[in-house]
Amino acid sequence: MAATLSRTLRPLSRAVSSGLSSSKRVIPARTLQYTPRAFSTTTRRRDVELTDLTPTPISHLTETEALMAETVYKFAQEQVGPKVREMDEAEAMDPAVIEQLFEQGLMGIEIPEEYGGSGMNFTSAIIAIEELARVDPSVSVMVDVHNTLVNSAVMKYGDAEAQRKWLPKLASGTLGSFCLSEPASGSDSFALQTKAEKTANGYKINGSKMWITNSMEAGFFIVFANLDPSKGYKGITAFIVEKDTPGFSIAKKEKKLGIRASSTCTLSFDDVEIPKSNLLGEEGKGYKIAIGILNEGRIGIAAQMTGLALGAWENAAGYAWNDRKQFGQLIGTFQGMQHQLAQAYTEIAAARALVYNAARKKEVGQDYVVDAAMAKLYASQVAGRVAGSAVEWMGGMGFVREGIAEKMFRDSKIGAIYEGTSNIQLQTIAKKLQTQYTR
Repeated sequence: MAATLSRTLRPLSRAVSSGLSSSKRVIPARTLQYTPRAFSTTTRRRDVELTDLTPTPISHLTETEALMAETVYKFAQEQVGPKVREMDEAEAMDPAVIEQLFEQGLMGIEIPEEYGGSGMNFTSAIIAIEELARVDPSVSVMVDVHNTLVNSAVMKYGDAEAQRKWLPKLASGTLGSFCLSEPASGSDSFALQTKAEKTANGYKINGSKMWITNSMEAGFFIVFANLDPSKGYKGITAFIVEKDTPGFSIAKKEKKLGIRASSTCTLSFDDVEIPKSNLLGEEGKGYKIAIGILNEGRIGIAAQMTGLALGAWENAAGYAWNDRKQFGQLIGTFQGMQHQLAQAYTEIAAARALVYNAARKKEVGQDYVVDAAMAKLYASQVAGRVAGSAVEWMGGMGFVREGIAEKMFRDSKIGAIYEGTSNIQLQTIAKKLQTQYTR
């Protein structure tokens, strides 16, 4: 299966790159399969004239993207599904799963083919994140952070030398981690205290990071530190740190409520010296990198939450309509139950519309900041409601650890917290509205 998907993604990337932005073929209906149209590829086109395009439903996917969705979900069911409970109980990611993700090309979706990636568009990454989350949100967020934060940062802000050096590694076997949060700077990320100073050969970093995803398994870290604290947030700079660099260590691995297979650690930097070439972007421009990349990453988290919600819904709906009986009939035949299932499904569909709209706006170069905030806000709310209801719909079977219902419920909570809390998303939306409606 690993080889099959790997071979599939390469032809898909060539199809997208050659401009196959729409298909006349009718894609068979699949459970809540939203299929939006692709406008761009890895090479981000900013010159698309939207007035020349024929409008299509948000539910339209290119043939390439539809195949991507089907293939990734099949992989998730067959290769990840049997390991979900074991990884959750062990609170650790199976190394074989990580290896398979790289083998299949899912860790370099947007990385150009010349660097060993799949060369596909941003929406393809969002599709993969969502499909993986239907089975395991822990695996999904690992793929999300690696693609939408780490790979994107190197592709956007790394110079030619950095791209030649790092992108092939990130596409083929080196997991990435994005290190911004600290003990005293979560929502206020620009209050970070980690410091960097210039040396004769490069830079030296001191400080600590907290709540860092992928950090236990990663070999590549994008670290934000203040090179000139007198300038405030304008002194923040982004650096590349490799795992085996002297002075860098994992201080603590957190034990969490949900997404337990996904590692979250506290990192320590004690006179960590790196060469000049490990500067990412320009000195003092780290805050711009963080803002730009996090806006993009929020669409990924929103996709994780819609995938989670759909997975929880499918699991519970299948049980209600096929297995659980009360008063002599399947509970899914009761009108009260049917209405709850319909309401939840409708909310998932609405959340997915926000997610794919934000992804498409990002691809064509439109302002998508508020769209990303709305998608993440609403998708996390829907995931919490649906996953919670799914436990109740399944009764005792939803409460025990035999299935995935209680795990999805626990996993859903993080959506309202990481990559910008719900209050931060609301503030972003409100500020834009205030500007628009203030006379």
